[in-house]
Amino acid sequence: MKLIGTVAIMTGASGGTGHATALDLARQGTSVALVARRQDRLDALVADIESAGGTALAKPHRHIKP
Repeated sequence: MKLIGTVAIMTGASGGTGHATALDLARQGTSVALVARRQDRLDALVADIESAGGTALAKPHRHIKP
């Protein structure tokens, strides 16, 4: 199934399952918004997705308890 024209928000995208899922979704045509703590890893993932012809946006985020 192709997911062209869809958008996904992927949390935990800097590694592991989140990273792998983001790549898989992007390969299927999904535009992905990537959220995680590690800006450097997010930037690398965006570069990988875009070099393969996909669309990605990265937003670093760290949840801090009040």
